[in-house]
Amino acid sequence: MMHKQRASWARFGGWAVSLAGATLVLTACGSSKPEPAKLESFQPSARVSVVWQQRVDSTSADLTPVLIDNTVALTSDRGEVVAWDAMTGAERWRAALGASISAGVGTDGRRAAVVSEANELLVLDQGKLLWRQPLPGRVTTPPLVAGERVFIMMLDRQVRAYDAVDGRWLWQYQRPGGDTLALATRGILAAFRDTLLVGQGSRLVGLDPTRGTVRFDVNVGTPRGTNEVERLADLVGPLARADDEACVRTFQLSVACLELNRGSVRWSRPQSGIRGVAADERMVVGADGADRLSAWTMENGQLQWRVDRFARRGLSTPVMWGSHVAAADDQGYLHVLSLEDGRTVARYELDAPLAGAPLVHRDMLLVATRKGSMLALRLN
Repeated sequence: MMHKQRASWARFGGWAVSLAGATLVLTACGSSKPEPAKLESFQPSARVSVVWQQRVDSTSADLTPVLIDNTVALTSDRGEVVAWDAMTGAERWRAALGASISAGVGTDGRRAAVVSEANELLVLDQGKLLWRQPLPGRVTTPPLVAGERVFIMMLDRQVRAYDAVDGRWLWQYQRPGGDTLALATRGILAAFRDTLLVGQGSRLVGLDPTRGTVRFDVNVGTPRGTNEVERLADLVGPLARADDEACVRTFQLSVACLELNRGSVRWSRPQSGIRGVAADERMVVGADGADRLSAWTMENGQLQWRVDRFARRGLSTPVMWGSHVAAADDQGYLHVLSLEDGRTVARYELDAPLAGAPLVHRDMLLVATRKGSMLALRLN
């Protein structure tokens, strides 16, 4: 039975915090923001070029694009949802929902789902509204559309499943004894083979997507601190997949890699950060809270390199781009580094900071900016 969820939001170090049935105001320490590091001088050894570019209305930092097969989709703040061919940029369909959006789009290539600021789940079929359902609370994690189902995660980390065809509510899950605090930002909601992966505080839970029953429940990081705010340790999306392994950030605590077949942690390294990480079969890369980038080997978590020349520039979630790693900063610069040693090989100026994490399709980098630009980039 659906019920109304009472929640309030506060800012903590530039991040929003949600509380169920309580009110709290948090203030970041310090009276002024530290100056970001100046752009480095370097000799480019590669060049970033634009393959194709498209536009939507302005897009907030949380409305990240999604890529499935050869389709990339993006939504704007005002409810414009567009899908393009990822290789050519040709428009596949477009919809105007006329509603402000709180969570980015999710799609299986045909159906697409978004959640409005009015807490309504809207599902499209090739750009045409198929059905809509009211939700009992706010959503900031993009829906997942897979296996003829639509999965959503609310701010209190409750997970709900709906039939993708007719919108029937199927089941809901929330880990017993869950945390009272949660980040009001993107959590973990992803698919691995026939298992649904969801973040529940500092734990990664594998669910049976047909029934919502638990297949595994693994503790990714142990929260520390003397109060609820200091112990806040949500898993931060997106999850970085590398075949049968995945790596994830635990907010202000650590970076860890897991063996998904076993449902166990392979290794964990302390790093106080706020953004997701990048991973492939070779390396894992993540930035700490001061934007110092570190790279570890996927096999055992051994530190390979660390750079601090992007300190306090507000780096996005990074992404592996062939033999490179790419991340953009809050000034709208895209930085491309060698995965081998962390040296900068290229830089590209965007029209605005990124909306969500960048994506990779074949040899192209797909990025969406907060001005609504959708670009496919290639490294030459």
